[in-house]
Amino acid sequence: MNDISKKLLIIIPTYNEALNIRELIATVRSYVSNCGLLIVDDNSADGTANIVKTKQKHDKNIYLLQREGKLGLASAYIAGLKWGLNKGYEYLCIMDADLSHNPKYLVTFIEKIYECDFVVGSRNIEGGGILNWPLRRKILSKFGSFYSRTILSIPIYDFTSGFHMWRRKVLENIDLDNIKSQGYSCNIELKYLAYKNGFSFIEIPIIFEERRGGVSKISKRIILEAVWKVLLLRLT
Repeated sequence: MNDISKKLLIIIPTYNEALNIRELIATVRSYVSNCGLLIVDDNSADGTANIVKTKQKHDKNIYLLQREGKLGLASAYIAGLKWGLNKGYEYLCIMDADLSHNPKYLVTFIEKIYECDFVVGSRNIEGGGILNWPLRRKILSKFGSFYSRTILSIPIYDFTSGFHMWRRKVLENIDLDNIKSQGYSCNIELKYLAYKNGFSFIEIPIIFEERRGGVSKISKRIILEAVWKVLLLRLT
């Protein structure tokens, strides 16, 4: 695992995640001690960036990319991925900042990336699931992936998952500057483009937990974007 972890960058987009970021960084470090850790912060008003700067004093592999405003999740993904590619990282992982994605799964991600081109943390395969979400949100999440899988005819069971790891070559063959998504649908678009370019994947089961602190950023606009984005991908 150490051979990969030194070449691995974990990208964590943040917007007002001061309640979670300390614990998340500490927990990631308990499983992967020497990887790069990039926080992409959209000018959080709650001091998230200042907490990261404090952590940087004690960990030379923590990096902070501060942006001028709330520019959106998809652009944070792309900015982080491009930063990692420019710095020469061979493996790049994206995860949420709200503790919904348990860092313990990073160990399995690192093991499985030997076998494929990208790894998806899946709530929708055997062994996966969601904790502490209301039924409405569970149904919405499962429908989103079922809808995407059906329309795009690709056997990925958790298209909307925001927890995934990539080999460098996959991202170099996807035109990141041409990603059209602005919100959570970027998770769908990245997986779709990778699969259509012939890259292999593995889904591993994860238990997704409701955030412990802060406020969810999902909205009706983001959901609607995902619906039409899937149709647009199919048509093009």
